[in-house]
Order: sequence, then C-alpha cells, then structure tokens
Amino acid sequence: MSGAVQTGWASSAGPAAPTPARSRRRWLLAVTVAWAVLLGGLTWTSVRNDPPTVREQRSLDQAGPVVDRAVGELARAAGAAGLLELGPARVASGCRVTPFADGARLRREVGVLASAGDERAVLAGIAERLPASWRAGVGPGVDGPELRADAGEFVAVEGRPTVDGRVRLVVDTGCRPVGAGYTPPPSTVGGPEIAALTAALRALDRPGDAASELVIAPCPGGGLARTAWSANGPGPAASTAALAPLAGNAPLLDQPPLYAYRSGAVTVLAEISPDATRVAATVGCPG
Repeated sequence: MSGAVQTGWASSAGPAAPTPARSRRRWLLAVTVAWAVLLGGLTWTSVRNDPPTVREQRSLDQAGPVVDRAVGELARAAGAAGLLELGPARVASGCRVTPFADGARLRREVGVLASAGDERAVLAGIAERLPASWRAGVGPGVDGPELRADAGEFVAVEGRPTVDGRVRLVVDTGCRPVGAGYTPPPSTVGGPEIAALTAALRALDRPGDAASELVIAPCPGGGLARTAWSANGPGPAASTAALAPLAGNAPLLDQPPLYAYRSGAVTVLAEISPDATRVAATVGCPG
C-alpha cells in the first residue's frame, strides 16, 4: 500500500462559478470595446462629412487659397496709393501638428506705405476696409500699434510698423498638416509692372532684362494684384538719386536704403545696399 497522503480531491460539482468581481471586469471590458468601436465610427463619419472645426483638420493645400484671397483683400484695403508690394509665399516645415505628426505653416506678406507717426491711422484705415466677418481691429502692441484679424478657416492676419516708413501685414496659417502642399496661384503674363521694373533696373545700372519673379493674388472684385520683383547681387555703385527722374522728383518714400515712387498705375519700391539691390513693381486691386 502506498504511503502517499492525498491532500485534495476533485469536486463533484464541476468547475467553480466565476466570482462577482471577475464578471464585473468582463462586463466593463465589453462596454469599453463597444464604446471604442462606436467612437471610431463617429470619428470616421465626422472626418468624411463634417466641416473642419480646428486648424489641425485643414491641410496646407486647403488653407492656401484662403491665404491667397486674404492677400488680395489686404491689397484692396491698402489702396493703390498705399500698397508697396506683395511678398512671395513662404512655407516653413518642421513644426508639430501633434506630438506624433509633422506639419508646415504658410505665410504671405503685404508691404504698405506708412510714414512715421501715421502708422496707427494707416492700420486703422485698412481694418475699416476689410470684410466685417474678419472682425479686424487695431490695438496697442509691444512695439507700437498692431492690426489683428481673422480671415476665416483659422487663418490669422497681423499688421505692425517696421520703423522704416512701412507697415507689414502678415497672413499666417499656423502649423497644419501638409496634405498635397501649397500650390501658388497660376502666374499670368505681366502687365505695366514689368515695364516699370525694367526701367528702374536700367536707371540703377542693373541688367534691365534680368529675370524677374511675379507674385500675384486674386482681387475681391476680380482681376489680380501683381508684384514683379528682381534681386541683383553686388554691382556698380547705385544710388536712389538715379530713380529721382522716374519719380518726377516726388517720391512716396525716400528713406535710404528704401526708395518708392509711382509710375502711372505702378508703385516701384527699391531697396539698395552695397551687397544687393532689390526692386519690386506692384499693381494693386481696385478700391
């Protein structure tokens, strides 16, 4: 006979019934899974059918046309006599939309004439002529008056003096998903701004046939605002005095290294330094 001692036996009642705590955990797990499935379905439906409600939902290619239209609105609000130039689009990558997703931001600038002491009045006049939906206003800033507005679709507009006879208006998307990326408005054949640019370059003893770039924006009432610009490196010594005959000795701005004047319907802005000469010729939007 074996000397082993039997310390337990199988229950005749079969496996033990689940404890109440175990049943509760299973029930909570089932509810959690069901809720996750429902939430995922609602999110998918919202993304497909609902309009964006935060900036991060609208990609750069979707926000780009909003930025271009905003530049046109600013060109009209600045007026033909005040608009100096449209800046080219700048796309900066490397920002973070979320901790797990890279993005990019798009900025465009508009330069406007504003003599010393008149900056606030110029900004206030622009704000008054912008669409009411933008809720544009001018208030105190760190370095002087600032214009702030909302161009829609989470595109911000800011304006402030640059302390050189100008104010700079900036249209900014903030960080966005890149999507298909920003595509500039299609360029068109230039108009009188090309002839004015060529004349200014020749007066400054720069190549009059130098390649230029054309920056455009759609005007609110139709047509295009256009800036043709050209930048040259070091060359023969140049002076703003060479542009005086083209300005009829009545410049809009004569604050070296900046010089601006009107030539018919075109505003010409020159920035001259020993290292580079940059000239821009601009036609604005109808008022």
